[in-house]
Amino acid sequence: MLIEFSVTNYRSFLTTQSLTLAANTATELQEENTFPSPVSNLPRLLRSAVVYGPNAAGKSNLIQAIGFMKRFVLSSAKESQEGEKINVTPFLFSEENRGTPSEFEVLFIQAGVRYQYGFAVNSQRVTGEWLFAYPEGRVQKWFERNHDPESQKDVWYFGPKLTGRKKVWQEATRSNALFLSTAIQLNNEQLKPVFNWFDHKLHVIGQGESIAPAFSAGECEEEDKKKKILEFMNAADLSITDISLEKKEFSMEDLPSDMPQKLKEEIGREFEGKKFTRVFLMHPSSDSGEGISLELNEESAGTRKLFALAGPWLDVLDNGFILFVDELDTSLHPLLVRFLLNLFHNSETNPNNAQLIFATHDTTILDQTLMRRDQVWFIEKDEENASRLYPLSDYRPRKGEALQKGYLYGRYGALPFPGELRF
Repeated sequence: MLIEFSVTNYRSFLTTQSLTLAANTATELQEENTFPSPVSNLPRLLRSAVVYGPNAAGKSNLIQAIGFMKRFVLSSAKESQEGEKINVTPFLFSEENRGTPSEFEVLFIQAGVRYQYGFAVNSQRVTGEWLFAYPEGRVQKWFERNHDPESQKDVWYFGPKLTGRKKVWQEATRSNALFLSTAIQLNNEQLKPVFNWFDHKLHVIGQGESIAPAFSAGECEEEDKKKKILEFMNAADLSITDISLEKKEFSMEDLPSDMPQKLKEEIGREFEGKKFTRVFLMHPSSDSGEGISLELNEESAGTRKLFALAGPWLDVLDNGFILFVDELDTSLHPLLVRFLLNLFHNSETNPNNAQLIFATHDTTILDQTLMRRDQVWFIEKDEENASRLYPLSDYRPRKGEALQKGYLYGRYGALPFPGELRF
């Protein structure tokens, strides 16, 4: 479960900006949109949060930031060598900050324990890394690492509650790799819950990333899972009576006739002997008892996206994952976006308290029958051209206030102000 994510000096973010999923004390939609924290002395947590802002304000960069953090945790110890550069982009509109580290931190709950983990990196090395654990509500500093620029060495601290071969893990940690990632590579068991949160619990779909239908198609190979996906599609009012799969071996004849022969041969060499799954959706016929079967690529963009989403969306809900999505509304009708969101706001469809954080331009979601005021966030650029992230609650909107109208009228900021084009 995610409590808070913070980012500093990364892409369009200059100063530290934080997104929190800790609910405030408001009682509206409390049972639907929040859930009690499994850790005592913490507020209830939100099941979802939405981020608004004009184009190029930083919405996508927020999703990229958590995506970078996840990838670096998973890969820093195994996919790079000493001396290789770290592909991190600091805030570029300030010369002073180009050489300073980018910083990322998450507060989360895993296996009933609250953790606070973060790191700072520049393109050359990890300059800081820290982990605090709160078993039974009391803080324990497990480790901290800080680079000393004068001695060009890391200064390490290991708390007494972190057990095992700490010296071995420390010495194995490269300057451009995380201690957390390295220790896991060397079979540290105590840090596994932290690593597994990034590996298994956190899922990120960034800007321009499309979800392939392969996962949903694979789920349809099991009858009970196919039934769930059918129910999912029909709950969205798509009137599909069945889903069928056809396994087919790759054939050069399936390639477009106008494709250059050289390209055909290259594709043929790569995919020769491989099997592909074709997905067909059955629709009811209006004038006969037989249904009409359409291959997935013949369906509308919205239907294709919803099918591709169906398997992963149900998987997130079933397993209590945390999902970040950029541009959720692309190719989807606003009512379908509501449908997807409401699955998170229902304890029957979201029994394990999965959480959704998404960026969108769909202002119809700004409805106080759908979202609490503390679930709405905005991003806009300040006078330094840096992204500023802030919650709707900063404006203390009244209960029942017309939030969509207020936002579009500029009451909460984070709006584009297009000028006039003259020729």
